Formats: sequence, structure tokens, C-alpha cells
Amino acid sequence: MNSARIADVRAYIIDSGGADYHDQARGHWIIDTPIANPMSVYEEYKGSRISWGINALGSVIVEVELDNGMVGVGISTGGEPACFIIERHLKRFLVGQSPYSVELIWDQMWRATLPYGRKGLAIFAISAVDLALWDALGMLRGEPVYAMLGGATKDRLPVYATTIRPDLAQEMGFHGAKLPLMHGPADGVDGLKKNVALMAKAREMVGPDFRLSFDCYMALTVAYAIELARALEPYNVYWLEECLPPDDYAGCVELKAAVSSCLFTGGEHEYTRYGHRELITRNCFDILQPDLTWVGGLTEARRIVAMASAYDIPVIPHGSGIYAYHLQYAFTNCPMAEFLMMSPAADEIAPIFGDIFIEEPLPEDGYLYLSAEPGWGVELNRAGLSLSRPCVGN
Repeated sequence: MNSARIADVRAYIIDSGGADYHDQARGHWIIDTPIANPMSVYEEYKGSRISWGINALGSVIVEVELDNGMVGVGISTGGEPACFIIERHLKRFLVGQSPYSVELIWDQMWRATLPYGRKGLAIFAISAVDLALWDALGMLRGEPVYAMLGGATKDRLPVYATTIRPDLAQEMGFHGAKLPLMHGPADGVDGLKKNVALMAKAREMVGPDFRLSFDCYMALTVAYAIELARALEPYNVYWLEECLPPDDYAGCVELKAAVSSCLFTGGEHEYTRYGHRELITRNCFDILQPDLTWVGGLTEARRIVAMASAYDIPVIPHGSGIYAYHLQYAFTNCPMAEFLMMSPAADEIAPIFGDIFIEEPLPEDGYLYLSAEPGWGVELNRAGLSLSRPCVGN
């Protein structure tokens, strides 16, 4: 085994970039299209998701440097608070350690953060570190991450688009489109009718066979979701995603038992294998959607995928980009990838992580192809980013 050791761990914040939880220019569909969400029960926070702080934390970028000069990169949500956790707490479990010790390092980070972690910010920080560690290990071994997971089970990965323009997604070759649900229970019957009309219009644009789904983003109640699903039956909706608050396991079970006309999916706001064990054993969802940048990184995500496979549950991760693609290449129960349309009007294919990476892979005619480049196969765009380390010198 190579004798390289981890020499340093660095955490940065950036001014902009990243996907749907990060700053975008005003007018971008992701922040300024009406989207039902947990805060849309309050009138003053309906208009834009940044009004209630979806961009409050921003991104954290982590570098894990080996003593031979190789550097791995990971990213998550968390901004300055995550930087503090990484540099002041998690770093001690990596420096001097072998980069092969991914399981040991993850377990130590997890156990050490139990008093204030288990979900949310602490797991964001662990995720970023874990993803950077896998990147460094891939460089050390000269292998892509999917090869280290056991090798590719597919030579290309079908992709669906999350977008407000399903017609354009179909023209671009995507294998389906997921639309944001625009109205929630606070908008009453009129809002429900508008949701149904939106799906009816989308179905008319793309024809009967193109898969269409709704992302409900934790905004609904059980009763509303049942009513919505039944009203959407004429439009052959493929799935309704994340209808309820993520801790409402009983509600998810009730909803899934009450409706058979579409699938129910979720898990992007669930954390670690323990949270996903609840979703699996309670039979909450037809498809699991962990986000690799939030769930605990690749080390934890591969456990979740393996656990789901024992129940014949597909895993289609939330749009965590290059990180999810490697996981999906390596496991047979990961049939499709999500691609967030990050152009402001959803009219062109643009990198999910903006300018953060060089040569981030993009879909081609509805498929993603991964190279044999080591690690995640992307490089941090150091020249094009303004990186700062808020914890240094404090």
C-alpha cells in the first residue's frame, strides 16, 4: 500500500457558485420562480426563496492535501460555519492519517460530532471532507472513484432534467423532466388548480410518453398531497417528490398507501444511513434521493445504496453532480441521474456547480459519460474563483 499521508485539510468559502442552495443572480428561475416550500405558508416569503434565506450559508470547499503534493477537492453547503467545524474540529482526524482510512476517518468525524451533529450542518461539513478524501485517494491510486467502488456497471447514465421548461428538456434529449410545484396548501383551491394546470400544460407540450414529475419541496400536508395526486391522474405523473417535511415518516407512509397513480420519492433532506434506514424500513418512498454533498459524503451514500438494494429500492440521488454520477456508475440500483438546469431561464445546459470546477461533465443527448481520470475527474478552478479561509488567523 502507498505510504502517503494526509498533510493538511483546508476549508474555503466562495462568493458565488454551486447549485440550488447557493447564490444566483436575481431573476434566476431557481430563486425567483414561485416554488412551494416550507416557508410559503407565510405571505411575505412566497415571492423568492432567497427572501427567507435559502442562500444564507452558501458553499464550503475542502481540500485534502497529501504529503506527496496531491490534492483532493470536495464541496457542500455550509459556508463559514462549516469552515469552522472542518478546520477547528474535523481536521484533527485526518492530518497524519493514511488516505486509505476512509471508513476510520468517517467514523471518527461522525462520533466526534454526535453532541452537536447527526443531521444538518455537521453532516454537511463531514460530507465535504469525505468527498475531498475520496478525490485524493483516487489520485493516489490513479483510478476514478467509480473504479474504487468496484467498477462501472454501465457505460453511460441516463439523465432527467429539473427545470421549468420541460419542452426544452425534451428537445435536449433528457429522459424526463421534474417541475417545481408552484403552490402549496396556503394558496387553497385556486393554487391547487394552478398546479394541475401547470402539469396539464407540460403534458400537452411533451406528449404522452415523456416522464414528468413534480418537486413538492417539503411544502405539503398529507391531505393536500393526496388531493393533488388524485387531481393529477389524467396527466400520467411519474412521481411526486418530497411532499412532506422530512421527519414526517408516518405521513409519508400514509400518503404512499393512499395513492397508487404515481410514485413517491424523497430523502434529499435526510441524513446518514440512520435516517435512510427509517425511510426504507417504514416503506416511505418508492425511490430514495440522498444528496452526496449533504448525506455524509460517498462513504455514507454507498452504505445507503447497498441497504436500499436489499429492498429493491432504486436510488436516484438529488442533484449532487459529479459526486452522484460516480456512485451511480458503480451500483446497479442507481438507474438514472438528476441534472439541475442551472441556466437562469433553463434554456441551455450549464455546469451544476457553476465555475467551481474545470471540465465538469455535462449531459450529451440525455446521457452522462464519465472518463477514467483519477478521483472525481474534475479540477478546482483556482484561477477563476475568489477563495477565502475565514477560520485562518482567528
